[in-house]
Amino acid sequence: MQKNDIQIKSLEEIEKLRKSAQIVKNVLGKLKELVKPGLATEEFDILAMSEVKKYGAKPAFLGYRGFPKAVCISINNEVVHGIPSKNRILKEGDIVSIDFGVEYDGYFGDAAITVPVGKISAIAEKLIKVTKEALYEGIKKASPKYKLYDISANIQKYVEKNGFSVVRDYVGHGIGKQLHENPLVPNFGKEGTGPDLKPGMVLAIEPMVNEKGYSVRVLDNNWTVVTVDNGLSAHFEHMVAITEKDPIILSY
Repeated sequence: MQKNDIQIKSLEEIEKLRKSAQIVKNVLGKLKELVKPGLATEEFDILAMSEVKKYGAKPAFLGYRGFPKAVCISINNEVVHGIPSKNRILKEGDIVSIDFGVEYDGYFGDAAITVPVGKISAIAEKLIKVTKEALYEGIKKASPKYKLYDISANIQKYVEKNGFSVVRDYVGHGIGKQLHENPLVPNFGKEGTGPDLKPGMVLAIEPMVNEKGYSVRVLDNNWTVVTVDNGLSAHFEHMVAITEKDPIILSY
């Protein structure tokens, strides 16, 4: 992907993306309600598949580059791309990141949340809170007044000020008729650099924040990304449209 092939969406396209994003938001709300100790993570996938059919949408992740499920479920030290399983059971004190996407009417939606399982540690609570807040810190810079990496720098600054680290190996992205489009949206960067932000750009901004260091590795299943130092990881994602004025959070 080249930086210069960033798609500018029409108002009609942004409305279609909003519809996809709203389906994702609604399904994530249902998945969040499932979270409890003793739940097999396969249940998230079963519910996601059932819900997405009600909307006449398609699960975006199922089969994407060979991914075997409709939803990514990543627990504790898993950063992203965790695979639901009937053998993986949630426990009290876990944190679980739920990442879901759909294709509806030719346009994609993509969002993520991190949820506590029962009572969690103070550090896990702080990590979830800071990651969610960092997403909104990034969104504050999603305006034509700024450049792309102003979003990235704002996320990084907020995360590091709170004693955590941002993942370097995985980033946000543009979204439209493809699940992943240009530009790539890192969660770290230098203020005042990167492509100009222009009205009509639609970005999936998604801080992935680690309790300890930012280094990650991929497990033998070739999908699940985990922290190298076994620290916890949290993930939040929104789809955001750049306008002449304030950004519009399509998945809100």
